[in-house]
Amino acid sequence: MTEPSAWYVYVLRCADRSFYTGITTDLARRVAEHNGVDDVTRRNAKLNPGARYTRSRRPVELVYSENSPSRSAAAKREYAIKRLSVAQKRELVTGLGVRRSSD
Repeated sequence: MTEPSAWYVYVLRCADRSFYTGITTDLARRVAEHNGVDDVTRRNAKLNPGARYTRSRRPVELVYSENSPSRSAAAKREYAIKRLSVAQKRELVTGLGVRRSSD
């Protein structure tokens, strides 16, 4: 099985103002899933309702994303972002932080 060519690391802002970080190959589809909507049919996504964390914090909004060359690189960057403080995440999503390109 070949790996998709584009991976994305993304940060969502939840309705309670918290942040959620994840990785995907399709940003629009994944954000729709986090909001409980199947991106193709625009109906409730019963098969993949998004992450457990975001289910009770809807609606969510995509506030940051960056490209990654591989799943491995995306997962490493996701881990690094998750380790940031809330203030550092706020800086990242507002553009005050250092925006990294893929490694």
